[in-house]
Amino acid sequence: MEIGSVSQFLEYWGNLRGRTRRVVTCIPPDQIEWTCRAGAFTLGDLVRHLATIERYMYAETVAGRPSRYAGCGRELADGYKAVLAYFDRLDEEAKAIIGSLTDADLVRKCQTPAGTPITTWKWLRAMAEHEVHHRGQIYLMLGILGVATPPLFGLTSEEVRARST
Repeated sequence: MEIGSVSQFLEYWGNLRGRTRRVVTCIPPDQIEWTCRAGAFTLGDLVRHLATIERYMYAETVAGRPSRYAGCGRELADGYKAVLAYFDRLDEEAKAIIGSLTDADLVRKCQTPAGTPITTWKWLRAMAEHEVHHRGQIYLMLGILGVATPPLFGLTSEEVRARST
């Protein structure tokens, strides 16, 4: 997928982030810091990570600034309501930064935290891929907990099978 306009990307990102937010709201409040094993991200860590990396790594670097990512610990937002508010607030901040880019900015190079130059639209595409990766982890962890989650695009696998010939 090539990204040719900022408005096109923001529309795409809004839809993608909306699907992530729908599954995030399925996290039981009393399980926000649950993890499947010691030392692994908790559900809250994953939500904080998605928010923080979008805002402080991707948005900063596409704006021509260095990454300011500082982790995803509970000190950033503690408790279910605080985590959701943090997720939403940082998303709005990141979208404002990305929205300030011009379409011409999409073809210039930005620099990753590793010091690698990358075309800006490709870095935004990587942000989307990163989001999908961690959203899948949230789905899996909720499945382990036995929490019902929404189908990604409106139908479950069983519903698609039933409607297929």
